[in-house]
Amino acid sequence: MRLLLIEDDTMIGRALRQGLSEAGFTVDWVTDGLAAGRALANDVYDLAVLDLGLPGQDGMAVLRQLRTRGDAIPVLIVTARDAVADRIAGLNAGADDYVLKPFDLDELIARVRALLRRHAGGASPLLQCGELTLDPVHKLVSLKGDKVDLSAREFSLLETLMQRPGAVLSRTQLEDSIYGWTEEIGSNAVEVHLHKLRRKLGADTIRNVRGVGYKVCEPS
Repeated sequence: MRLLLIEDDTMIGRALRQGLSEAGFTVDWVTDGLAAGRALANDVYDLAVLDLGLPGQDGMAVLRQLRTRGDAIPVLIVTARDAVADRIAGLNAGADDYVLKPFDLDELIARVRALLRRHAGGASPLLQCGELTLDPVHKLVSLKGDKVDLSAREFSLLETLMQRPGAVLSRTQLEDSIYGWTEEIGSNAVEVHLHKLRRKLGADTIRNVRGVGYKVCEPS
């Protein structure tokens, strides 16, 4: 899952990027509101972590523009503005959750996961497709009750597919979900990871829709 971190405080931004990355997310980081608007226009993010006191353009303006154009991406506001009026304004402008600084990193990551589950229409922290189960919190995958060992990239790719069971995702969509700005992508990197996943999970688990993309199916 790919997140956009919008935070102008260097120390907080570095800590958040590191913590979210260690939790398994792909994180791009911008430090001002104008850059955030340009990044969000690309429509490649699963969630945005948004500070309000930004240079260039205030975080509230970024949020309003996002919702005005009909973008439903989950937004978690992380800010030092602790007045009740500020929290009400943020939620009324379209934020999905509101966290005050200073915050506990583990709680923030849990809130990110909860928002992603809610946005995907699920309440359980586990992702399931037939006899295939993925636990995003503990980084575990099991098939028919047996643990399956995956690399970090394989796990991210499978999680992206299982977030949208039955949906056909193109190679570009998969690349956008698991690779950040600073990472080089080989021409067939996604195909290589998918090939390894199908060897570990069974060829029928991830299906190739010729000329369109890939989808997760129930193992036969």
